[in-house]
Formats: sequence, C-alpha cells, structure tokens
Amino acid sequence: MKRKIYNKLVQWKEQSNGRTAILIDGARRIGKSWIVEEFAKNEYKSYILIDFNNVTQNILELFENYLTDLDVFYSRLSIYTGIILHDRASAIIFDEVQMYPRARAAIKYLVKDGRYDFIETGSLVSINHNVKDIVIPSEEIRINMFPMDLEEFAWANNQKLLYDFAKDCFLNKKPLGQSMHRLMMELLRQYMVVGGMPQAVLSYLERKDLRDVDASKRAILSLYRNDISKYAGRQAPNVTRVFDHIPGLLQQHEKRFSPSKVKPGSRSRDFEEAMFWLDESRVANFCYGVTEPSVALALNQIDSKVKIYMADTGLLVSLAFGSLELEQAQIYEKILRGKLDFNKGMLTENIVAQMLKAAGHPLYFYSCNSRENADDRMEIDFLIRKSPATTNHNICPIEVKSATGYTLTSLLKCKKKFATQIATPYVLHTGDIKIEDGITYLPLYMTGML
Repeated sequence: MKRKIYNKLVQWKEQSNGRTAILIDGARRIGKSWIVEEFAKNEYKSYILIDFNNVTQNILELFENYLTDLDVFYSRLSIYTGIILHDRASAIIFDEVQMYPRARAAIKYLVKDGRYDFIETGSLVSINHNVKDIVIPSEEIRINMFPMDLEEFAWANNQKLLYDFAKDCFLNKKPLGQSMHRLMMELLRQYMVVGGMPQAVLSYLERKDLRDVDASKRAILSLYRNDISKYAGRQAPNVTRVFDHIPGLLQQHEKRFSPSKVKPGSRSRDFEEAMFWLDESRVANFCYGVTEPSVALALNQIDSKVKIYMADTGLLVSLAFGSLELEQAQIYEKILRGKLDFNKGMLTENIVAQMLKAAGHPLYFYSCNSRENADDRMEIDFLIRKSPATTNHNICPIEVKSATGYTLTSLLKCKKKFATQIATPYVLHTGDIKIEDGITYLPLYMTGML
C-alpha cells in the first residue's frame, strides 16, 4: 500500500548521504517494517534486514565483539545473511530495534564509518525501559509514523481521483456538490469503521467482510494488551485500566481524563507513569488543555488537563463493542449508512483527532468553567496553529459537530474574547463547504487537509 512516509525516506536518503541514520517510530502494526523494506528494495542495490524480534545469536555477537573492527563486522554480517553489501549503495535495516538497545547505541559508530545507510524501526522506543542503558545517538533522525490516513485509505480503495477532487475544493474553498460530497462521506465512514491499520485495510479490500475486519482489529488489540503485560511492569494494571476506559471516557460529555473515573478513590499521581507509558506507546493520542489559545500552545499546556483518544478509530470501534454486540446490533452497517446515533460524537471526535495528528498537528483544546462570567464559559474541541506565525491571529479554533442541528455558542465566545489571537475559526461538520460570518465550515473528511 502506498504510504506518504516513503517520500520522507527518499528525501532523507538524498539529503543525508550517509551522515545520519533514520528511525521510524510508531505503534505496533502500522506498517513500519513493510514500508522500510519496500523502500530499501526499490532505492538500493542491496539491503540487509535484521529483525531483532527474531535474530540469530551469530548476529547479536557481532555487536558484542566486532564494533571496533567494522571490516570484520560487515564481512561476517554479509556471510551470515548471504547478501553482498555495496559501498554507498546498500542499506541495513534494524527492525524493532528497541528489542536490542545495543544495536541502537552502535548507530554512532556505524554511521561515522559511512559505508552504508542505516534505517531503524521501533515501537515503545523512547520508554525508559528500552533506553536506560544506552546513549541515544545524535546521528539518528527520528520521524513518527501513524496509521494510514484518509488519503492513503482512499488510494488503497482506488479513490484517488475522488480525494484529489475534494482536495482541490478545499484549496479553492468551493463546495463539492451533493453527489461528490455524498461519496466522500461514504469513504469517511468506511475509514471510520475499518481504520488505518494496514492489516485491517487489507482484509477489507480483499473480502469486504466486516467480520474479518473486526477479527483483524481484535488481534491487534490483543497484541497491544500483551505488550502492556510484557513491558509496562508494575504499571501494567493501571495502563490496562486507562486503555480499556478510553471508549467510556469519550462517551461522556466531560471527556477529560479523571483518575476517579478509571479507579474510584485514585489520584492523578497514581496514574502518572501509566499515562506516560500509554502516550509513548503511540496507541493513544493525548490532547492537552491550554491556559489560553495563544501562539505558544506548548508553553500554555496543562499536563493535568487531558483528553485521550485512540490512535486508530477502527480500533476504537472494536474496543468499544464486543464482537457479538457489533454483529447483533449491526453497528458497522449503521456507521456505514450514517444511521448510528449512539456514540456518533465519540467516533467523530476521535477520527478528527486521528486526522489532525497524522497531518502533523499536536493536539490541544481550550475550556473554561468560570462561575463568575458566563461569557468566559466555553469548550473548544481542538486548537491548531496556522503557518507561518505572525504577530497576531495565529490560532484556529475547531468545533466538531456530528449532528446536523447544532449551536456554536463556545466558538462565538472564543472568537469574541480572543479576537487578536484567533485566525480562521473552523466548524467540522457533516455538510459541504461554506463560509458564513467569518467562520469556515468544512466537511469532516477535510480535517487532514488543514
């Protein structure tokens, strides 16, 4: 499947010319291993892939004994794998490098040697458990990879022309028209149901059987739970509690994480390590509250004020419902037809968070529960920063609306109170594009185009 990160790998290869290694970081089963091998296969004369989930002792001993003699290191590596290496024309891939931190630490010396390009993939890489005994190499460039976004999902479904048409309408701020808008909304609902995990997408493309798709997603959820048990140590019970409570938290009007909602009587500090683990594992997207919608969103971040979304909405659907419940209540069919009332807002807000994250936006929201001044009371779902930044008018507030009838009380208050800081206010809704009273209304499927 075509992935946008491939172009970033090409750009790195051309610009780096062997001076740096590149690490693709992301959750399990999002396609990291596949895309780096596809890249190496197409862009190099030869490549060696070392999977540290399944590696021989002979190769591990190379890192232990021969890093001071790279001629011997490469010679034996070539013999063990049966692959000839060519100076400046071969790549060596360290797959799941977090399983063997010594290899990641060796990048410093391997890159300095300059003979070959090095590509790493990792999950949970930045967690202390995986880096506590090594020095992170400065020669390593790290980029994040996410589940397939809506455009990549459209490519996989042979809907490139349709998505390109929608993108052109976004750039020119013109409506798609009823028929094209309907087709794009159908594509979005398919994406919401299937999600962006390549295994689930492939199952959908091959058989169009949503039971098979659901089985694929449940296998991934089971893998994530096994990872929690295996790597989260003493925090595993708390990580599991938060993970399993994500659908419940998103169903509520007040979606912010509260320890007492997960475990009665608990406090925020009881979950600090668990939250860190879950955030770093990339299986969830964390959206932080800010003190005000100003250009310095990161500086205004309130760590204790956070909403947690699933990194993939398809996985959220399978996590929220049992397999029998999905089938008996025909949840999938209702989502595909746009007839699901229960939990519609939960899924819609999650898919928006997923698309914003994939487009490169850190996730922030703003809320104020002032008891003194009603004009200050508001809740803005998301805030993104416009580019490039200017002296004023840098923040775009976003309201997400899953129903057809809605009000914009909070958005109008925000627009008035923070007039000098607000750029374009957006409403992401189920309708077509329109611009009214200084507010831009975009169909939900255009989120990733912002």
